[in-house]
Amino acid sequence: MKDLPISQVSTFTLFRFRGRHAFWIFGQMQKAKKKFDRVPGLLFYKLMGSGGKNGFSKMLNVNTYALHCVWRSESDAEKFFTESALFSEFETRATERYTIFMKTVKAHGLWDKRNPYSPQDVSSSGPIAVITRARIRLRYVPKFWRHVPSLGTRATQAKGSIFSIGIGEYPWFMQATFSIWESREAMQAFAYGSALHTDVIRKTRELGWYSEELFANFVPYKTLGSWKDLRLELDR
Repeated sequence: MKDLPISQVSTFTLFRFRGRHAFWIFGQMQKAKKKFDRVPGLLFYKLMGSGGKNGFSKMLNVNTYALHCVWRSESDAEKFFTESALFSEFETRATERYTIFMKTVKAHGLWDKRNPYSPQDVSSSGPIAVITRARIRLRYVPKFWRHVPSLGTRATQAKGSIFSIGIGEYPWFMQATFSIWESREAMQAFAYGSALHTDVIRKTRELGWYSEELFANFVPYKTLGSWKDLRLELDR
């Protein structure tokens, strides 16, 4: 893989669709792939659905979707969101749309056999965004889903939690979470101070639940659009 650019930025976009447009976006999970492959400056992307109960459920949420992108530069990202006919089609069909611009500060693991992120020396005393992603071995899917709903509830209710949602490329066995925390300290307090969370981490290591996993931290610095359940106060 080529060296990743130091000017790299990531974006995370939430969409809400209603009525016939909910059927349209479901079809785009496959149909839009070739179009995204041709977007200038787009290094990596995932269009993902979400589950019910803020995403942490085996039941699908047919209205809420997420688009995660890694860009060569902020200008490439800006051009996509303001000039792309592809994004315009998504935007005009959605009842809500909210995009968060982020810089990667830490990333380890793999997503589709690669790590798409270029960590940068960015500091912030404000919010921290986190993406976790795992490909679950089929024989461990039932055990995984016995823990995820309660873990998702704990994350949403944890001190310092701003927002969290469960998302995925394919239902039940390719799962990701996107969460935002008031500070790095709040995120770490949940990650290492929650008995349920540390127990799940221990089991994934001991039993080998995942065939592939990734963990990444970001500093959000700009937003576009609006989302009724999320409003970030950024100092950058």
